[in-house]
Amino acid sequence: MNNNNPASIVLVGCGAPLKSMGWYHATQLLNEDSGINARLEYVVEPWFLSDPGKSTPGYDEFIQFKENLETTKGIQFFQSVEKVPPLSDSTTKRIAIISARTSSNPSLFASCLSIGCTAIFLEKPGAPSVSQLEQMALDAKDKNVQVFMGFNKNVSKYVSKTREFASSHSNKENIKITFVHNNNYENTPEALGECFERNAEGMLKNMAIHELALLVTFYNVTVDTIDSVVADEEYSSCQTLIGPSSGEEFTDFDKLKFRIMTKDGVRVSIMADRCGGDDSIGIVTAITELKGKEDEVELARFSMPDEDDATTISNAERRIPGAMPYFYVQDPDYLTLKQRVVKA
Repeated sequence: MNNNNPASIVLVGCGAPLKSMGWYHATQLLNEDSGINARLEYVVEPWFLSDPGKSTPGYDEFIQFKENLETTKGIQFFQSVEKVPPLSDSTTKRIAIISARTSSNPSLFASCLSIGCTAIFLEKPGAPSVSQLEQMALDAKDKNVQVFMGFNKNVSKYVSKTREFASSHSNKENIKITFVHNNNYENTPEALGECFERNAEGMLKNMAIHELALLVTFYNVTVDTIDSVVADEEYSSCQTLIGPSSGEEFTDFDKLKFRIMTKDGVRVSIMADRCGGDDSIGIVTAITELKGKEDEVELARFSMPDEDDATTISNAERRIPGAMPYFYVQDPDYLTLKQRVVKA
């Protein structure tokens, strides 16, 4: 297999233009200046190409997007993975990017293994349960298929700066790190109801999972190493709202904060807010104790975006106006992830 050939991409789960991560993956792949050695050839969209999907919000925009790519780029669209044609060139890598509803991912993953994919980029959380993820990993190993998870913050510079500052502190035992994740949804029942429905796996598995991935990757947080988990009930907020497509109720957090302490004494907190803005922050604090009362003193904070990101964000907004703000903020990181997956 020739690694210099552009990889052939099968995007599974496009979703609604301007709102869905799959659609944003497509726009980055179609950008000739992206530096991704790959070409988008096929798009599988199970929902909007189904009969029930035709009457839901976002359908008209998706059809317009589909027809434009079919006409101008020759990209083929299918409702199921099984309809994707076999590779015509055995020297080309076929990579699937799965960015669909979490409940559909295990079956879509299995289908991608059956069409000759050499690698799969799987968006978080990957599956509804750990047991399903474990089975998917075994199936991929049997087929000799590499699997990469779309945790973009693992390559974010604000995370690197936070970790470097904390590790350089002379008294590491008294250091606490907080990772803050904000989205920019309007704080209305309509906007949050749409968010809750589209991300029905819930805030913890859909949004804060990025920060949980940081804790697992860099702070050795596992089921076996956790000593305690303390929720901040005053900060956290949970609502039950109506999803606009289904008319059903969805219960989820719109704000969530909790602290994890490991058996090794590592202190890490996570804060997530659906309506808090469009930034992510790493905060390093020192824990002090005075008269038996614990207090925190902030030592440093690092943000995404920062001042250096202004040009990148402006260029992304100009190239694709009207998208969810966090796409622009995370544009460089998602580019980096796809570049690395293609090269692997």
